[in-house]
Amino acid sequence: MFNKANISKFNNLDTPFYYYDMQVLHNTLSACRTASSKYGFHVHYAMKANFNPKVLDMIQSFGFGADCVSGNEVKAAIEHDFGKEKIVFAGVGKSDKEINFALDADIFCFNAESVQELEVINELAKAKNKIAKIAIRINPNVDAHTHHFITTGLDENKFGINTWQLPEIAETLRKCANLQFLGIHFHIGSQITDMEVYKNLCTRINEIQDWFEDKGFTVKILNAGGGLGIDYYNPEGNISDFESYFKVFKSFLNVKPGQEVHFELGRALVGQCASLISRVLYVKNGQKKNFLVLDAGMTELIRPMLYQAHHLIENISQEKTPDSIKYDVVGPICESTDCFQKDVSLPQSYRGDLIAVHSAGAYGEVMASGYNLRDRVGSIYSED
Repeated sequence: MFNKANISKFNNLDTPFYYYDMQVLHNTLSACRTASSKYGFHVHYAMKANFNPKVLDMIQSFGFGADCVSGNEVKAAIEHDFGKEKIVFAGVGKSDKEINFALDADIFCFNAESVQELEVINELAKAKNKIAKIAIRINPNVDAHTHHFITTGLDENKFGINTWQLPEIAETLRKCANLQFLGIHFHIGSQITDMEVYKNLCTRINEIQDWFEDKGFTVKILNAGGGLGIDYYNPEGNISDFESYFKVFKSFLNVKPGQEVHFELGRALVGQCASLISRVLYVKNGQKKNFLVLDAGMTELIRPMLYQAHHLIENISQEKTPDSIKYDVVGPICESTDCFQKDVSLPQSYRGDLIAVHSAGAYGEVMASGYNLRDRVGSIYSED
Protein backbone atom coordinates (compact mmCIF):
# COMPACT_ATOMS: atom_id res chain seq x y z
CA MET A 1 0.00 0.00 0.00
CA PHE A 2 2.87 2.36 0.80
CA ASN A 3 6.04 2.99 -1.17
CA LYS A 4 8.74 5.64 -1.06
CA ALA A 5 6.90 7.79 -3.60
CA ASN A 6 3.66 8.14 -1.71
CA ILE A 7 5.41 8.36 1.66
CA SER A 8 7.43 11.27 0.24
CA LYS A 9 4.17 12.86 -0.92
CA PHE A 10 2.65 12.38 2.54
CA ASN A 11 5.55 14.33 4.10
CA ASN A 12 4.30 17.47 2.37
CA LEU A 13 0.69 17.09 3.49
CA ASP A 14 -1.06 18.24 6.62
CA THR A 15 -1.95 15.36 8.90
CA PRO A 16 -4.01 13.54 9.93
CA PHE A 17 -5.90 12.28 6.87
CA TYR A 18 -7.50 9.12 5.53
CA TYR A 19 -5.60 7.52 2.67
CA TYR A 20 -7.73 5.48 0.26
CA ASP A 21 -6.06 2.90 -1.95
CA MET A 22 -8.63 2.73 -4.75
CA GLN A 23 -6.95 -0.28 -6.36
CA VAL A 24 -7.45 -2.28 -3.17
CA LEU A 25 -11.10 -1.26 -3.18
CA HIS A 26 -11.46 -2.23 -6.84
CA ASN A 27 -9.86 -5.64 -6.27
CA THR A 28 -12.10 -6.33 -3.27
CA LEU A 29 -15.29 -5.37 -5.08
CA SER A 30 -14.26 -7.48 -8.07
CA ALA A 31 -13.67 -10.53 -5.83
CA CYS A 32 -17.05 -10.09 -4.16
CA ARG A 33 -18.92 -9.68 -7.43
CA THR A 34 -17.24 -12.73 -8.95
CA ALA A 35 -18.03 -14.94 -5.94
CA SER A 36 -21.64 -13.77 -5.49
CA SER A 37 -22.64 -13.75 -9.16
CA LYS A 38 -21.62 -17.40 -9.45
CA TYR A 39 -24.78 -18.26 -7.50
CA GLY A 40 -27.00 -15.40 -8.63
CA PHE A 41 -26.86 -13.75 -5.20
CA HIS A 42 -27.75 -10.08 -4.74
CA VAL A 43 -25.36 -7.88 -2.72
CA HIS A 44 -26.32 -4.57 -1.11
CA TYR A 45 -23.51 -2.43 0.27
CA ALA A 46 -24.03 -1.48 3.93
CA MET A 47 -23.51 2.25 3.65
CA LYS A 48 -22.96 2.76 7.37
CA ALA A 49 -19.45 1.29 6.95
CA ASN A 50 -18.22 4.15 4.76
CA PHE A 51 -20.08 6.78 2.77
CA ASN A 52 -17.09 8.59 1.29
CA PRO A 53 -18.38 9.87 -2.11
CA LYS A 54 -15.60 8.34 -4.21
CA VAL A 55 -15.98 5.04 -2.40
CA LEU A 56 -19.73 5.04 -3.05
CA ASP A 57 -19.24 5.82 -6.72
CA MET A 58 -16.88 2.89 -7.21
CA ILE A 59 -19.15 0.47 -5.32
CA GLN A 60 -22.14 1.58 -7.41
CA SER A 61 -20.14 1.03 -10.60
CA PHE A 62 -19.91 -2.68 -9.75
CA GLY A 63 -23.69 -2.99 -9.75
CA PHE A 64 -24.24 -3.53 -6.04
CA GLY A 65 -27.33 -2.27 -4.25
CA ALA A 66 -27.41 -0.21 -1.06
CA ASP A 67 -28.34 -1.18 2.48
CA CYS A 68 -29.33 1.97 4.39
CA VAL A 69 -30.05 2.62 8.06
CA SER A 70 -31.15 6.27 7.89
CA GLY A 71 -33.10 8.56 5.63
CA ASN A 72 -29.93 10.42 4.69
CA GLU A 73 -28.28 7.14 3.67
CA VAL A 74 -31.28 6.44 1.44
CA LYS A 75 -30.85 9.93 -0.02
CA ALA A 76 -27.11 9.36 -0.59
CA ALA A 77 -27.79 6.03 -2.28
CA ILE A 78 -30.20 7.71 -4.68
CA GLU A 79 -27.80 10.59 -5.34
CA HIS A 80 -25.05 8.09 -6.18
CA ASP A 81 -27.32 6.25 -8.63
CA PHE A 82 -27.63 2.96 -6.78
CA GLY A 83 -31.14 2.67 -8.16
CA LYS A 84 -34.31 2.67 -6.06
CA GLU A 85 -34.98 -0.95 -7.02
CA LYS A 86 -31.76 -1.95 -5.21
CA ILE A 87 -32.18 0.08 -1.99
CA VAL A 88 -33.20 -1.58 1.28
CA PHE A 89 -33.91 0.42 4.44
CA ALA A 90 -33.16 -1.18 7.80
CA GLY A 91 -32.85 0.26 11.31
CA VAL A 92 -34.61 -0.27 14.59
CA GLY A 93 -35.73 3.37 14.92
CA LYS A 94 -36.93 4.71 11.58
CA SER A 95 -38.65 8.09 12.04
CA ASP A 96 -41.87 9.04 10.26
CA LYS A 97 -39.91 11.59 8.23
CA GLU A 98 -37.43 8.93 7.08
CA ILE A 99 -40.18 6.42 6.24
CA ASN A 100 -42.08 9.02 4.24
CA PHE A 101 -38.94 9.93 2.31
CA ALA A 102 -38.29 6.27 1.47
CA LEU A 103 -41.92 5.76 0.45
CA ASP A 104 -41.73 8.76 -1.88
CA ALA A 105 -38.53 7.33 -3.36
CA ASP A 106 -40.24 3.96 -4.04
CA ILE A 107 -37.35 1.98 -2.60
CA PHE A 108 -37.15 -1.79 -3.02
CA CYS A 109 -37.83 -2.85 0.56
CA PHE A 110 -38.12 -1.86 4.23
CA ASN A 111 -36.53 -4.28 6.70
CA ALA A 112 -39.07 -3.93 9.53
CA GLU A 113 -38.01 -4.61 13.10
CA SER A 114 -41.19 -4.54 15.24
CA VAL A 115 -44.95 -4.97 15.14
CA GLN A 116 -45.40 -1.28 15.83
CA GLU A 117 -43.11 -0.34 12.94
CA LEU A 118 -45.24 -2.44 10.59
CA GLU A 119 -48.32 -0.57 11.74
CA VAL A 120 -46.63 2.82 11.31
CA ILE A 121 -45.33 2.05 7.81
CA ASN A 122 -48.77 0.77 6.84
CA GLU A 123 -50.43 3.95 8.12
CA LEU A 124 -47.97 6.24 6.34
CA ALA A 125 -48.19 4.24 3.12
CA LYS A 126 -52.00 4.36 3.26
CA ALA A 127 -51.89 8.16 3.55
CA LYS A 128 -49.89 8.26 0.31
CA ASN A 129 -51.99 5.59 -1.40
CA LYS A 130 -48.87 3.44 -1.72
CA ILE A 131 -47.94 -0.17 -1.03
CA ALA A 132 -44.77 -0.55 1.03
CA LYS A 133 -42.72 -3.67 0.38
CA ILE A 134 -41.59 -5.31 3.61
CA ALA A 135 -39.10 -7.89 4.83
CA ILE A 136 -39.29 -8.95 8.47
CA ARG A 137 -36.02 -8.72 10.39
CA ILE A 138 -35.90 -11.68 12.74
CA ASN A 139 -33.50 -12.52 15.55
CA PRO A 140 -32.56 -16.15 14.89
CA ASN A 141 -30.82 -16.36 18.29
CA VAL A 142 -27.55 -17.36 16.61
CA ASP A 143 -24.40 -16.37 18.50
CA ALA A 144 -21.94 -14.62 16.17
CA HIS A 145 -19.05 -15.25 18.61
CA THR A 146 -17.79 -11.71 18.13
CA HIS A 147 -17.47 -8.67 20.41
CA HIS A 148 -20.66 -8.25 22.47
CA PHE A 149 -20.94 -4.62 21.30
CA ILE A 150 -21.36 -5.78 17.67
CA THR A 151 -23.50 -8.88 18.18
CA THR A 152 -27.02 -8.24 16.91
CA GLY A 153 -28.82 -11.56 16.39
CA LEU A 154 -29.57 -12.74 19.93
CA ASP A 155 -32.89 -12.51 21.77
CA GLU A 156 -31.30 -10.02 24.19
CA ASN A 157 -30.40 -7.53 21.43
CA LYS A 158 -32.49 -4.47 20.58
CA PHE A 159 -32.63 -5.31 16.88
CA GLY A 160 -35.25 -7.31 15.06
CA ILE A 161 -38.20 -9.46 16.07
CA ASN A 162 -37.89 -12.48 18.33
CA THR A 163 -39.28 -15.79 17.10
CA TRP A 164 -41.92 -15.93 19.84
CA GLN A 165 -43.42 -12.76 18.30
CA LEU A 166 -43.94 -14.29 14.86
CA PRO A 167 -47.65 -15.17 15.32
CA GLU A 168 -48.34 -11.51 16.13
CA ILE A 169 -46.29 -10.48 13.06
CA ALA A 170 -48.35 -12.78 10.85
CA GLU A 171 -51.58 -11.36 12.20
CA THR A 172 -50.36 -7.79 11.68
CA LEU A 173 -49.27 -8.47 8.10
CA ARG A 174 -52.71 -9.90 7.27
CA LYS A 175 -54.55 -6.83 8.50
CA CYS A 176 -52.19 -4.21 7.00
CA ALA A 177 -53.52 -3.72 3.49
CA ASN A 178 -50.78 -1.26 2.48
CA LEU A 179 -47.93 -3.67 3.15
CA GLN A 180 -46.59 -6.24 0.71
CA PHE A 181 -44.66 -9.04 2.41
CA LEU A 182 -41.52 -9.91 0.43
CA GLY A 183 -39.53 -12.08 2.77
CA ILE A 184 -37.36 -12.43 5.83
CA HIS A 185 -34.21 -10.64 6.87
CA PHE A 186 -31.42 -11.48 9.32
CA HIS A 187 -28.24 -9.83 10.57
CA ILE A 188 -26.48 -11.57 13.45
CA GLY A 189 -23.45 -9.36 14.00
CA SER A 190 -20.24 -7.96 12.61
CA GLN A 191 -16.60 -9.00 12.12
CA ILE A 192 -17.52 -12.68 11.79
CA THR A 193 -14.79 -14.94 10.39
CA ASP A 194 -16.04 -18.35 11.56
CA MET A 195 -18.04 -19.92 8.73
CA GLU A 196 -19.72 -22.33 11.17
CA VAL A 197 -21.69 -19.35 12.43
CA TYR A 198 -23.19 -18.88 8.98
CA LYS A 199 -24.03 -22.58 8.73
CA ASN A 200 -26.04 -22.18 11.94
CA LEU A 201 -27.73 -19.12 10.48
CA CYS A 202 -28.74 -21.09 7.36
CA THR A 203 -30.39 -23.72 9.55
CA ARG A 204 -32.46 -21.07 11.31
CA ILE A 205 -33.38 -19.31 8.06
CA ASN A 206 -34.63 -22.62 6.65
CA GLU A 207 -36.76 -23.24 9.74
CA ILE A 208 -38.23 -19.74 9.83
CA GLN A 209 -39.05 -19.58 6.13
CA ASP A 210 -40.89 -22.91 6.51
CA TRP A 211 -42.89 -21.36 9.37
CA PHE A 212 -44.00 -18.48 7.15
CA GLU A 213 -44.84 -20.78 4.25
CA ASP A 214 -46.89 -22.99 6.59
CA LYS A 215 -48.87 -19.89 7.59
CA GLY A 216 -49.72 -19.15 3.98
CA PHE A 217 -47.09 -16.50 3.20
CA THR A 218 -44.95 -16.59 0.05
CA VAL A 219 -41.32 -15.91 0.90
CA LYS A 220 -39.70 -14.34 -2.15
CA ILE A 221 -36.61 -12.89 -0.46
CA LEU A 222 -34.13 -14.53 1.88
CA ASN A 223 -31.87 -11.75 3.18
CA ALA A 224 -28.97 -13.14 5.20
CA GLY A 225 -27.55 -9.72 6.12
CA GLY A 226 -23.79 -9.37 6.32
CA GLY A 227 -21.15 -9.32 9.02
CA LEU A 228 -18.27 -10.96 7.15
CA GLY A 229 -15.04 -9.84 8.80
CA ILE A 230 -11.59 -8.80 7.64
CA ASP A 231 -8.08 -9.65 8.86
CA TYR A 232 -7.02 -6.67 10.96
CA TYR A 233 -3.70 -8.33 11.85
CA ASN A 234 -2.53 -8.93 8.27
CA PRO A 235 -4.15 -6.24 6.12
CA GLU A 236 -1.68 -5.97 3.27
CA GLY A 237 -3.33 -7.43 0.16
CA ASN A 238 -5.66 -9.51 2.31
CA ILE A 239 -9.17 -9.69 0.85
CA SER A 240 -11.99 -11.42 2.77
CA ASP A 241 -12.79 -14.97 1.72
CA PHE A 242 -15.91 -14.25 -0.33
CA GLU A 243 -15.71 -17.63 -2.04
CA SER A 244 -16.09 -19.57 1.21
CA TYR A 245 -18.68 -17.14 2.55
CA PHE A 246 -21.10 -17.41 -0.37
CA LYS A 247 -20.46 -21.14 -0.76
CA VAL A 248 -21.81 -21.72 2.76
CA PHE A 249 -25.15 -20.22 1.79
CA LYS A 250 -25.21 -22.07 -1.53
CA SER A 251 -24.57 -25.34 0.32
CA PHE A 252 -26.78 -24.97 3.39
CA LEU A 253 -29.57 -22.54 2.53
CA ASN A 254 -32.76 -24.11 1.22
CA VAL A 255 -33.50 -21.83 -1.74
CA LYS A 256 -36.82 -22.61 -3.37
CA PRO A 257 -37.75 -21.94 -7.01
CA GLY A 258 -38.32 -18.25 -7.66
CA GLN A 259 -36.61 -17.09 -4.45
CA GLU A 260 -33.83 -14.51 -4.35
CA VAL A 261 -30.98 -14.51 -1.83
CA HIS A 262 -29.73 -11.10 -0.69
CA PHE A 263 -26.74 -9.98 1.39
CA GLU A 264 -25.73 -6.72 3.05
CA LEU A 265 -21.94 -6.49 3.22
CA GLY A 266 -20.05 -3.46 4.51
CA ARG A 267 -16.76 -3.94 6.32
CA ALA A 268 -15.66 -6.79 4.04
CA LEU A 269 -15.95 -4.51 1.00
CA VAL A 270 -14.23 -1.38 2.30
CA GLY A 271 -12.30 -2.22 5.48
CA GLN A 272 -8.88 -2.77 3.93
CA CYS A 273 -8.95 0.07 1.39
CA ALA A 274 -8.01 2.91 3.77
CA SER A 275 -5.49 3.81 6.42
CA LEU A 276 -5.42 6.69 8.87
CA ILE A 277 -2.18 8.62 8.37
CA SER A 278 -0.98 10.57 11.38
CA ARG A 279 2.18 12.29 12.57
CA VAL A 280 4.09 11.91 15.80
CA LEU A 281 3.74 15.10 17.81
CA TYR A 282 5.75 14.04 20.82
CA VAL A 283 7.77 11.09 22.09
CA LYS A 284 7.45 10.64 25.84
CA ASN A 285 9.93 8.24 27.42
CA GLY A 286 9.15 7.04 30.90
CA GLN A 287 10.61 4.51 33.34
CA LYS A 288 7.91 1.94 32.59
CA LYS A 289 6.20 3.25 29.47
CA ASN A 290 7.11 4.99 26.23
CA PHE A 291 4.42 7.00 24.47
CA LEU A 292 3.98 8.16 20.92
CA VAL A 293 1.54 11.06 20.96
CA LEU A 294 -0.08 11.38 17.53
CA ASP A 295 -2.04 14.21 15.95
CA ALA A 296 -4.91 11.73 15.30
CA GLY A 297 -7.04 10.24 18.00
CA MET A 298 -10.44 8.83 18.82
CA THR A 299 -12.04 11.67 16.87
CA GLU A 300 -10.63 10.13 13.68
CA LEU A 301 -10.78 6.40 14.52
CA ILE A 302 -12.82 5.43 17.55
CA ARG A 303 -12.92 1.66 17.06
CA PRO A 304 -9.95 0.82 19.33
CA MET A 305 -11.46 2.90 22.14
CA LEU A 306 -15.07 1.82 21.62
CA TYR A 307 -14.68 -1.88 20.80
CA GLN A 308 -11.11 -2.60 22.00
CA ALA A 309 -10.48 -3.28 18.32
CA HIS A 310 -7.04 -4.11 16.96
CA HIS A 311 -5.57 -2.16 14.05
CA LEU A 312 -2.09 -2.80 12.70
CA ILE A 313 0.07 0.26 13.39
CA GLU A 314 3.17 1.02 11.31
CA ASN A 315 5.83 3.72 11.36
CA ILE A 316 6.17 4.36 7.62
CA SER A 317 8.94 6.95 8.05
CA GLN A 318 11.44 4.47 9.52
CA GLU A 319 12.90 1.30 8.07
CA LYS A 320 11.95 -1.87 9.90
CA THR A 321 14.83 -3.17 12.00
CA PRO A 322 15.38 -6.26 14.18
CA ASP A 323 15.55 -3.94 17.18
CA SER A 324 12.31 -2.33 18.24
CA ILE A 325 10.88 -0.29 21.06
CA LYS A 326 7.47 -0.79 22.64
CA TYR A 327 5.26 2.28 22.61
CA ASP A 328 1.78 3.07 23.76
CA VAL A 329 0.39 4.81 20.68
CA VAL A 330 -2.02 7.49 21.88
CA GLY A 331 -3.95 10.44 20.55
CA PRO A 332 -4.22 14.09 21.67
CA ILE A 333 -7.80 13.92 22.97
CA CYS A 334 -8.49 14.79 26.60
CA GLU A 335 -9.70 11.29 27.48
CA SER A 336 -7.69 8.50 29.10
CA THR A 337 -9.27 6.04 26.67
CA ASP A 338 -7.72 7.87 23.70
CA CYS A 339 -5.20 5.10 23.01
CA PHE A 340 -4.90 3.21 19.74
CA GLN A 341 -2.86 0.37 21.21
CA LYS A 342 -0.53 -0.39 24.07
CA ASP A 343 2.95 -1.89 23.79
CA VAL A 344 3.26 -1.65 20.00
CA SER A 345 6.67 -2.81 18.76
CA LEU A 346 8.00 -0.15 16.38
CA PRO A 347 11.38 1.10 15.18
CA GLN A 348 12.74 3.92 17.29
CA SER A 349 10.40 6.77 16.48
CA TYR A 350 10.84 10.51 16.40
CA ARG A 351 8.79 13.69 16.33
CA GLY A 352 7.46 14.18 12.81
CA ASP A 353 7.42 10.50 11.84
CA LEU A 354 4.41 9.32 9.87
CA ILE A 355 2.29 6.60 11.44
CA ALA A 356 -0.20 4.50 9.47
CA VAL A 357 -3.13 2.90 11.28
CA HIS A 358 -4.28 0.25 8.83
CA SER A 359 -7.74 -1.18 8.02
CA ALA A 360 -9.51 2.11 8.63
CA GLY A 361 -11.82 1.89 5.62
CA ALA A 362 -14.78 0.67 7.67
CA TYR A 363 -16.14 2.66 10.62
CA GLY A 364 -13.29 5.15 10.43
CA GLU A 365 -14.21 8.31 8.57
CA VAL A 366 -17.95 7.72 9.09
CA MET A 367 -17.60 7.71 12.88
CA ALA A 368 -15.35 10.77 13.09
CA SER A 369 -16.42 13.52 15.45
CA GLY A 370 -15.63 17.12 16.32
CA TYR A 371 -15.04 16.40 20.01
CA ASN A 372 -12.62 18.90 21.61
CA LEU A 373 -13.71 21.18 18.73
CA ARG A 374 -11.22 19.45 16.46
CA ASP A 375 -11.16 19.96 12.71
CA ARG A 376 -12.71 17.25 10.57
CA VAL A 377 -9.88 15.70 8.58
CA GLY A 378 -9.79 15.15 4.83
CA SER A 379 -9.13 12.24 2.50
CA ILE A 380 -6.38 11.51 0.00
CA TYR A 381 -6.79 8.98 -2.81
CA SER A 382 -4.19 6.78 -4.50
CA GLU A 383 -5.42 7.92 -7.90
CA ASP A 384 -4.77 11.60 -7.15
